[in-house]
Parts: sequence; structure tokens; C-alpha cells
Amino acid sequence: MLNTSSTETSATVLAPVAEYFKMLSEVSRLQILSCLKSGPMNVNEIATATGLGQANLSKHLKVLIQAGILSRKPSGVSVYYEISAPLFFDLCELVGDRICKRMQQQAEKFRQFSPLS
Repeated sequence: MLNTSSTETSATVLAPVAEYFKMLSEVSRLQILSCLKSGPMNVNEIATATGLGQANLSKHLKVLIQAGILSRKPSGVSVYYEISAPLFFDLCELVGDRICKRMQQQAEKFRQFSPLS
């Protein structure tokens, strides 16, 4: 959680947080990160796993590296990408749990609904 001594958190503190979440708001990037959860992969392996085209994939890999979430390691003639910030998966689990809870609450409301006779 962000800690500040004032009652208002400044935009300069929140801007990097917003940028981080904006970077994670792209489905293709989440696909890339998801397939890398099992370990490092090269571009061809990531492309096959995600179905993304080479140019699109390269663009997203660059953004993820700049954000510090991925790292790239040359190995022979290939470059392998891997997760350098596993905290990302904890964040996804928290969000997923919250979405699941909200959906369960909505389902319970529908179960309680009975049409007027």
C-alpha cells in the first residue's frame, strides 16, 4: 500500500502506479505473462503459445521489459524471456479472487429472485 504523511496522495506518487496498471490492462501482455509462468521461453515459443504475430509480440515484450516485469537472456542464437517480477502473479491472484467473489455474490442475488405469480 502507498504510504504518505499527508492526507492526500500526490499525482506524482500515483502516476507510476497508474502506468503499471495501464501496462497490465492489455490482454496480450497478460497472455505473454501467463505462458511464461512455467519458465523462460523464446519468441517463437511465446508466439506459438499465445497466437500473437511477431511484430505485435515484440512490441509487447519491449513494454514488459521496460516495466521491469520481464528480463531477456541470450542463449546461443535465441533470446529467452522470463518473469523478473513474480509479484505480478500474486496481484493477478488477488484480482481473480475478488472477481470470483463478486460473481458469486451476483449469482446469489439471482438465486434469491423469484418472479411474481
